[in-house]
Amino acid sequence: MITFTVNLDVDATTARLTEAILAAPMGLVAHIDGQANAARRGMTVPADQILEVFRPDFAVRVWQADKRAGIDIPLRIHVYEADGKTHVAMRSPDAVFAPYGNLRLDGIAAELQPIFGKILSSLTPYRQAS
Repeated sequence: MITFTVNLDVDATTARLTEAILAAPMGLVAHIDGQANAARRGMTVPADQILEVFRPDFAVRVWQADKRAGIDIPLRIHVYEADGKTHVAMRSPDAVFAPYGNLRLDGIAAELQPIFGKILSSLTPYRQAS
């Protein structure tokens, strides 16, 4: 699991990540705002957002390699507030596909690693930690 803290609020972090996702170029499949969803139910929670990221050409290749791996796409970046800080977490592509023991999926993960590394490197603390 890749995890790190940034010196931005959750909204600024997700905005910067969204720009990096589109520049990658990858697709922002969904942006789930857990805090807003909870507020619609009358609940107050700390900021919690999930960015689901993938691209159709990669999805087709994943399905062709092992249809069961479809459950693990799109890949997710979790941005949340805890203890007054903004945290970012993501399971790396190789960690997501490793349990399948499939060389084709391993190859796809190897292609995705630098793409997601570039996306995460749009956040300075991650870049410094790399």
